[in-house]
Amino acid sequence: MGFRPLHDRVLVRRVEADTKTAGGIIIPDSAQEKPQEGEVVAAGAGLKADDGKVTPLDVKKGDRILFGKWSGTEVKLDGEDLIIMKESDILGVVA
Repeated sequence: MGFRPLHDRVLVRRVEADTKTAGGIIIPDSAQEKPQEGEVVAAGAGLKADDGKVTPLDVKKGDRILFGKWSGTEVKLDGEDLIIMKESDILGVVA
């Protein structure tokens, strides 16, 4: 993929949600919510301060993250639905 996010932005691929509940009930596509978990596909260099110093990001390529429901901008790159968001929209890294 020929895309590199700038500054403190990250490119995220959503992790597919389960289509079954723990009790075995199948959830139809129309009733499913978009998952709030994803994998970092690419990350920018970091946030540039006023004095020119770059603060590196806390996340890196391959990290599984949780993000807010309405976070980021959805884009389609190479036929794949991805999200571009700022690092501040990320709630945490899943261990």
